[in-house]
Amino acid sequence: MEILLGTNNRNKVKEISKLLADLPVKIKTLDDFPGVAPVEEDGETLEENAIKKAHFYSKATRMFTLADDTGLEVAALNGAPGVYSARYAGENCSYEDNNRKLISELEKIKATNRAARFRCVIACADAEKGFLKVVDGSLIGTILDSIQGTHGFGYDPIFFVPEVKKTLAELTLEEKNKISHRALALNKAKEILKEVAAA
Repeated sequence: MEILLGTNNRNKVKEISKLLADLPVKIKTLDDFPGVAPVEEDGETLEENAIKKAHFYSKATRMFTLADDTGLEVAALNGAPGVYSARYAGENCSYEDNNRKLISELEKIKATNRAARFRCVIACADAEKGFLKVVDGSLIGTILDSIQGTHGFGYDPIFFVPEVKKTLAELTLEEKNKISHRALALNKAKEILKEVAAA
């Protein structure tokens, strides 16, 4: 079975490919379809964006597509940056820009009030068959006031996970893939892929 990963984020492709390695699926990426333009992520929720991406890319490529949208939700900021996590510091910002902005926003917030949740929503779609299923996964942690670790991407260097006493950026990809929000969502998505492959 061939599936398309509906993302232009190479870090996500790497993580997802590793997590799906034990399935009998051949993974295609948007690099295999250079004529397909990126979809505008203008949804108000992670679910809306994941569904839009999965459906759009499935329709454009006529492939079964898996697409995610992931957000960091900080309690002290009423759930922000949430759906705007990737562009929190502005359009075309870097991961470092986003981390700096978040650290700055939480400057006056005590360490005990920096609870946060990483949430990943994955949509599995086959536009030609009208197939759509959505799953999600969450990871609870806290936001640090400085960067720790060199692995991972995005907010990983400032997202501290109490159960492992490290930031996500201090974990190897193998370690991260055992506990991360994306891994939890993908484990659910894998069950969907198995059902589809067996049908």
